[in-house]
Amino acid sequence: MKNPRRHFLAIAALLCLALPQAHAQAWPQKPIRIVVTFAPGGSSDIVARLLQPGLQEKLGQIVIVENKPGAGSTIGANEVARAAPDGYTLLLSNTAPISISPFMMDKSPYDPVKSFTHVAYIGSVPNVFVVHPSVPAKTMPELVKWINAQAKPVNYGSGGVGSIGHIVGEMFKQQYKLNMEHVPYKGSSPMHNDLLGGTLQFAVDTLTQNVPYMKDGKLTGIAVTSRGRAAMSPSVPSVVEAGYPKLVAENFLGISAPAGIPKDVVDKVHKAVAEVVARPDVAKRLADLGVEPEAMSTVQFTQFVTEQVNEWAPAVKASGARLN
Repeated sequence: MKNPRRHFLAIAALLCLALPQAHAQAWPQKPIRIVVTFAPGGSSDIVARLLQPGLQEKLGQIVIVENKPGAGSTIGANEVARAAPDGYTLLLSNTAPISISPFMMDKSPYDPVKSFTHVAYIGSVPNVFVVHPSVPAKTMPELVKWINAQAKPVNYGSGGVGSIGHIVGEMFKQQYKLNMEHVPYKGSSPMHNDLLGGTLQFAVDTLTQNVPYMKDGKLTGIAVTSRGRAAMSPSVPSVVEAGYPKLVAENFLGISAPAGIPKDVVDKVHKAVAEVVARPDVAKRLADLGVEPEAMSTVQFTQFVTEQVNEWAPAVKASGARLN
């Protein structure tokens, strides 16, 4: 006669072994959210919405892009860090909430490495020093000369507290002892309202959003924050070429999830993102946006984030920029 207890345990063991495969087949069964930590119109938002249709097709579910700006991008990032690790809440991760903002706080609500599973790297894009045409400067030395000639502090705008533009602006200010004050906006779009109108004369912002205005002569690009010239604005010198190598800074973009997300879900998301980014139409659009894609495994992306954190932390702390 069979032992009922042994029979039950055997069935339970088989069920446990079947769970991972069942999960892989089951996910996703409801809409997936991608949280963007900036307002609509910024590079993170544009890239998230560019990937959205392809991800819906690959994953077979609705993908919703939600903008959660504020507090140096930590509001949106913290929401994802605290979400259930089930694959239904993802982060359009970037340099601001991962490599910068946590080091502008007395106590960050999340750990940029340990609180997330960094799933898929997308690419990077530089920032640009940009001015209103009324500013008599077309080069970095001329910009420095103009700032020094002003009787009052020169306001410079960025896409928000903790953005790369904010930190690079502070580094520029401190390294060259310039009389400048930061004016944070909730994304590039609201900042451009003031910059194009001349209320704000100077900004450090993602290159992507400024190229159309630079081409139309509505704004003047002074220098891009990359080691070499950017393909989408070849006439604008790099900060290295301009003689300001310590201002090199590029914004990475990727997809991250709460720590503890099942590996099968990680693999599905990584595969879907890689396939969508590789599509010729998407690749061309990314290139038009100034994003330089690069293929990375999840392990490589995690290592990249760790290196970014180690590189940015001392620079952020030295800048004196604070969130609280």
